[in-house]
Amino acid sequence: MPHSQDILINWTPQETRVAIIESGAVQELHVERTLERGLVGNIYVGKVVRVLPGMQSAFIDIGLERAAFLHVADLHREDGSPRPHSRSTEVQVPIEKRLHEGQSLMVQVIKDPIGTKGARLSSQISVAGRLLVFLPQDEHLGISQKIGSPELREQLRERMTRLISEADAAEGRTRSSGFILRTNAEDATDAELALDIAYLRKTWATVRELGLKSPAGSLLYQELNLAQRVLRDLVGEQVQSIRIDSLAQHDALKAFGAEFTPTSIDKLAHYKGERPIFDLYHIDTEIERALARRVDLKSGGYLIVDQTEALTTIDVNTGGYVGARNFDETIFKTNLEAAQAIARQLRLRNLGGIIIIDFIDMQREDHRENVLSELRKQLARDRTKLTVSGFSQLGLVEMTRKRTRESLAHMLCEPCPTCTGRGEVKTARTVCYNILREILREARQFSPKEFRVVASAAVVEMLLDEESAHLAGLSDFIGKPVSLQTEPSMSPEQYDIVLL
Repeated sequence: MPHSQDILINWTPQETRVAIIESGAVQELHVERTLERGLVGNIYVGKVVRVLPGMQSAFIDIGLERAAFLHVADLHREDGSPRPHSRSTEVQVPIEKRLHEGQSLMVQVIKDPIGTKGARLSSQISVAGRLLVFLPQDEHLGISQKIGSPELREQLRERMTRLISEADAAEGRTRSSGFILRTNAEDATDAELALDIAYLRKTWATVRELGLKSPAGSLLYQELNLAQRVLRDLVGEQVQSIRIDSLAQHDALKAFGAEFTPTSIDKLAHYKGERPIFDLYHIDTEIERALARRVDLKSGGYLIVDQTEALTTIDVNTGGYVGARNFDETIFKTNLEAAQAIARQLRLRNLGGIIIIDFIDMQREDHRENVLSELRKQLARDRTKLTVSGFSQLGLVEMTRKRTRESLAHMLCEPCPTCTGRGEVKTARTVCYNILREILREARQFSPKEFRVVASAAVVEMLLDEESAHLAGLSDFIGKPVSLQTEPSMSPEQYDIVLL
């Protein structure tokens, strides 16, 4: 039976933050910043401002600063046949025979504007739900390539065909529409799929109706914001309450829920407390911890989490353990606690891709099996698709977790300008020796009156103190004075050698 959850939503004009609380602890964090929301997925009424036969493209005004771009391959095919792959080699009807200046058409953004380039558009509309993608102009039924075996794909196809037929019959439809099953539909029940079908059709009916009466340049549909996605994607039987600290957003969310996710609105409440909503469970402290490299365990052990371009490594250490009495048992208990903490950290930090876990070495096979079993049990609560292999020959556990969005660290942080993401900087002594070598190199090519070293306070201090004898010796050897100048704005590794 799933643990009961509470959802807290902290809303400000610039940012929405969502925390999922389970057993009094934060399990997931979601952040969305208003200025970083893209346009991809938005649907507009566009107006053709220019057709370019030579490029088989058109510029479309959708009310943005720059006209957007539509290629012939992204035009909806009126014959209802499956949409071709982009840049398909099959013969296309020329764009000048399909579009003319001043014409209005419904378009969807498929690529955000970048630099001087306008947004990229398609007139082949799709609307994404939690489990399905709706294709209102097609009758195509597709299944994500990542969904396992051919047998499972065929079962899902049969179930979807039946559910669509039932929905068509209930609504008196004569022509059906298309759907693509997303990866997370693999384990969905008929009831969940039917709910997504109804939600997507209702959304499309609203968009179509709005499109008939709106002028060119109007926004008809915007990808759901984070608070709306909470109601659509995260609210299940396990959720007890959803609290939001903005009255205006609470009312807007209630109106959205009443129309599209009626089962969720009874759980929605406006938080009126004097304390900030995230202070209830010390969530800001949890965010700081989720950005730290080290995670302390109650037993005295700790985890070290390192995120790289290719993979994430998690190293388990005994830390506070001292003494050798029943050493195996101590290691086993630390690893068990680490397995629970790792599953939570993956959700909290939203780590995706390849993950390598280095548990403390265990001699006993039953201990290894129990730790792996505990890890799998804790990971079963994760809504994101993942796979876990056993211990490798090197004693490492390898796993993968699907990337659904940017990790928390990538969203809230950027590489350090001092170490450029290495996580380390050269010591002051190393920089001093680099400077001494550089002065010697310059003295062989040039003959100034004086060499001036401009560097950070720590480097200048070391040259004046511990390395003063080496500096004086170099000055005598090259026959030129060397002066020092502190520059507070310089990082520990930066320095300049000025020839005077």
